Amino acid sequence: MEYRKLPHGTEQISVIGLGTSVVGEHSVQNVVETVTFALDSGVNYIDLAGGHAAIFPGIGEALAGRRKDAYLQLHFGADYTSGEYGWNPTLDGVKKSVAWQLEQLKTDYIDFGFMHCLDEISDLEDYERNGILRYLLELKAQGVVKHIGLSTHAPKLASRVLDMGILDMMMFSINPMYDYGHGEFSIGSASERYSLYTRCEKEGVGISVMKPFNAGQLLDAKKSPFGQALTPAQCIQYALDRPAVLTVMQGAANVEELKQNLSYLDASAQERDYSVIASLTPKDTKGTCVYCKHCHPCPAGLDIGLINKYYDLSRLGDVLAKEHYLTLEKTASDCLQCGHCNSRCPFSVDQMARMEEIQAYFGR
Repeated sequence: MEYRKLPHGTEQISVIGLGTSVVGEHSVQNVVETVTFALDSGVNYIDLAGGHAAIFPGIGEALAGRRKDAYLQLHFGADYTSGEYGWNPTLDGVKKSVAWQLEQLKTDYIDFGFMHCLDEISDLEDYERNGILRYLLELKAQGVVKHIGLSTHAPKLASRVLDMGILDMMMFSINPMYDYGHGEFSIGSASERYSLYTRCEKEGVGISVMKPFNAGQLLDAKKSPFGQALTPAQCIQYALDRPAVLTVMQGAANVEELKQNLSYLDASAQERDYSVIASLTPKDTKGTCVYCKHCHPCPAGLDIGLINKYYDLSRLGDVLAKEHYLTLEKTASDCLQCGHCNSRCPFSVDQMARMEEIQAYFGR
């Protein structure tokens, strides 16, 4: 397993997370077996916005004696007290649901307490007016909640909450369909979405990715807007290459499906290559480096994607990005201007010109 550190904490989070949208369709024992296999495989980040209440006793049983092996992402607003998933954005409803979930999970703390599925400004206003946000912040002050998070599909709403300065993690829907204007939750332009990712990176807010396969559409040639099926490894790599992304949540229904998702870890660079999506790249992202590293290997040994990332973050005012750049063994000044990167870039970036620009900016 590979891990990435939470910027506002010490947690090392597995790049493959476990979503629970469908695992609860079956028996509680299936939940126990799937979660146990995930933990044994090094998966340590579990989202609890599942489709069924059965996930909670199942996860509670799987975590018996190993609670510290998992980080739980629990949603304030999702209600399971009826036995199925519901949405109850009232303070009394949230308190009852959270108490029920903690009882079923057999734990007394929440690693990541999330504001649940806020997409409109009015959703946030209701959340504040009903006292739910205040309650969430109170639980954090008491140590019951370790980190505050937000679940959303909307860049504008996400930016509004980022302005509050309270977030450590954001759950956001990231896949090539949404980023390039296809699908129900492709909210915001490509540039708006990308600006959100870079802002999260700059401010140290991690992203846990939901809907990486868009409910399987990207894995089906007949349903994919790209005219061919992508593989799970391609979708996972695409999400992990976005700035600020720490983990990609995948809703495995059972152990076999989870094994398929975990095969990403053994996939070659060629198997993870998602450059086929360049044919649908929107105009406002043409010529924009997305740090995908499809231009690699560089004959001069430059980490072109990382150099571009530090440059973009530094221009946004990230002082640490400049310091990181200056400690690189190879910088833009080492570029050979050979054109290898330009010929391989699926997004039509003139990296030779970029290297000259970056060298002038950093002075090396």
